[in-house]
Amino acid sequence: MELYLDSVDFKEIEEASKLGFLTGLTTTPTFMHRHGITDIDGAILKLSKMVPWLHVEALGDTPEEIVKEADRLIGLGLDPDKTFFKVPVSNQGVTACKMLKDKGYKVNVHLCYTLNQAYMAMCAGADYICVLVGRFQDQGHDALTLVEECVDMVDRFGSDSKVMFSSVRHAEHVRTAIRVGAHCCTIPWSVLKNLTVNNFTTVGTDQFIEHTKLMTIRVREVLKAENPTVKISDTLLDALVKMTDSKLGAVSVLDASGNLKGVFTDGDIRRQLKESGKGIMDKKMGDFTYKSPITVSADALLYDAVNIFKKEKIDNILVLDNNAPAGILDIQDLVEMGLIG
Repeated sequence: MELYLDSVDFKEIEEASKLGFLTGLTTTPTFMHRHGITDIDGAILKLSKMVPWLHVEALGDTPEEIVKEADRLIGLGLDPDKTFFKVPVSNQGVTACKMLKDKGYKVNVHLCYTLNQAYMAMCAGADYICVLVGRFQDQGHDALTLVEECVDMVDRFGSDSKVMFSSVRHAEHVRTAIRVGAHCCTIPWSVLKNLTVNNFTTVGTDQFIEHTKLMTIRVREVLKAENPTVKISDTLLDALVKMTDSKLGAVSVLDASGNLKGVFTDGDIRRQLKESGKGIMDKKMGDFTYKSPITVSADALLYDAVNIFKKEKIDNILVLDNNAPAGILDIQDLVEMGLIG
């Protein structure tokens, strides 16, 4: 089934064209009016250069006037090999269709609401027979059966005419167009851009991405460049400043020889303040007791780091590179990557 964009919005058309598989564009005078376009000829020429195929209105009170309008548009610079002239179905319209086809033009007979109208368009040689499904359903009619009948008609009689499913309102219309075998569907961008959207697909994709990151990215690749450290001779206030500057919730505490003594966290600060009051801020870092820090190798996978966070229920892990402190992995780094949350 061919997919057309139904629009006159230049930004929409540029965005939709990036899909790479649209057959072309359908437009209407209503779209032009709605978007406040006053230079219709200029807009049509611009549109013709943006898409492979353009369906544009050719109006007139008589078949001769319709053909004259088509000639005028070609005279503006439209490529007759890439332009379909839209003609409303009527006695004048199907006559004009035959005249246009005799001149080698391509024709879309539209505003079809009955099988008889569609049959007359087919007999006149219309390249497209356009059924306005949404509008017909708004009036309480069974538009979907009509589309099926039109598809059956052109197939039964071996016609080259294509049935175009138009006036699309939602994704279910597109699904129905596929199911009934419409040859073409022209779709507004608001519907077209969401045809690939599905919550199960989104969830599955997110899981695949998450698991790929866990099993392929190593800790050192996400580690922040800064490794905040304090000496045992520094005060708790110094440690707090280092945490604030680094935007991490912990610092590594080094002894006089530069060896790791332990890790002090913002949680440790809160506990010390609760136990001893604010005077604790002047206490030396060497005065505190340290447990063996929970560590992870810089070469470990994020999978291992996530397991440590979950098992130990902590917010920071000391990262070691050849047993030397290389930095601190903060749980928020993994939350931002969607690996914990």
